[in-house]
Amino acid sequence: MKLSEYEAKEILSKYGLAVPAGRIATSPAEVQTIAAEIGKPVVIKAQVLVSGRGKAGGIIFADDPQAATDAASKLLGSRIKDIPVETLLVEEKLDLVDQLYASVTIDRQERKYIVLLSTSGGVDIEEVAHATPDKILRSWVDPQGGFDSDAARAMVKQFGLSPDDTGKFAEIAAILFRVAMDYDAELVELNPLVKTSSGEFMAADARIIIDDNAIFRHPEFEDRDAVRAEDTPREAEARRQGLAYVELDGNIGIIGNGAGLVMATMDLVSVFGGRAANFLDIGGGAQVDVIKNGLLLVMSKPEVKGVLINILGGITRCDIVAEGIIQGLNAFTEKKPIAVRLMGTNEEEGARILGEAGIDVCPDMETAAQQVLKKSGEVKS
Repeated sequence: MKLSEYEAKEILSKYGLAVPAGRIATSPAEVQTIAAEIGKPVVIKAQVLVSGRGKAGGIIFADDPQAATDAASKLLGSRIKDIPVETLLVEEKLDLVDQLYASVTIDRQERKYIVLLSTSGGVDIEEVAHATPDKILRSWVDPQGGFDSDAARAMVKQFGLSPDDTGKFAEIAAILFRVAMDYDAELVELNPLVKTSSGEFMAADARIIIDDNAIFRHPEFEDRDAVRAEDTPREAEARRQGLAYVELDGNIGIIGNGAGLVMATMDLVSVFGGRAANFLDIGGGAQVDVIKNGLLLVMSKPEVKGVLINILGGITRCDIVAEGIIQGLNAFTEKKPIAVRLMGTNEEEGARILGEAGIDVCPDMETAAQQVLKKSGEVKS
């Protein structure tokens, strides 16, 4: 779950990290009031959960309250990368002398957290990694071992900063790691972390992404988990139904039980020349309504030309899956070709139910993938 910038800064400030003076607003009048209270040039930032909002026009500087009001009128109600702008963060414009980068994220291949630090902040870290990889320091951390100020200082010393700046940068890196641990974060990022003309280090921009699977440990965010600004309409509907659904840019619908099986099915479709339109995991032990609703959701995407259903039944019963498929097809007015592979618990009964409805069950997933591509016209026989 992505947090808005202002939410990330509220968390970081509780840990002692300095953030610019300011607060959120939802109307031009509020922006004018906040800008007047700050009493100096400000920056107005669209609070949308997408990256690259600055390049998309979502960050505007203003020298006075009237200019801030004009900027707010321009931003509110606009769309940044197709996300509506409903909230703005109004902050003091910082007098900065340097921009740095700091983050804590997860290296899934190493199965560890990784701390990334750079003296080249303010741009995409990918650009820095490509152009000047030597300007990024990396430290892999076992979460059980931790990452304290001493470990951070040993890391930051390699930049050759002044002793004072080294100490400040190191303490911030250690704070980010504590935040990541305390909030079960997949990412805690400052870009840029700035040094002001007074020598203070401040979080000019901040991002925090919390692991969805840990939301139950953070009840303050539980109500937020059901709706996300970046969701497509179908993803939002799937979330309301409790379905694990991600929309993709292909035209072959994919339904399976278990994330690994669904991903393998997507890969197989790609191998045979198709492209997946979605990821949909119905989970273990899915009942008729779950399967029916999942199929309706997948087929409702206009780009979907065919649907591949791949079930490996354990606690998921193949006869229940078959009933859900038939109910879904009967409830959907437009007919789209499907291919089904059922294997496991009650597979004979599931095949019988589908067969009586005129739906053949494929003997394996390779055959099913080839069949749906042929039926949908994506691959010629």
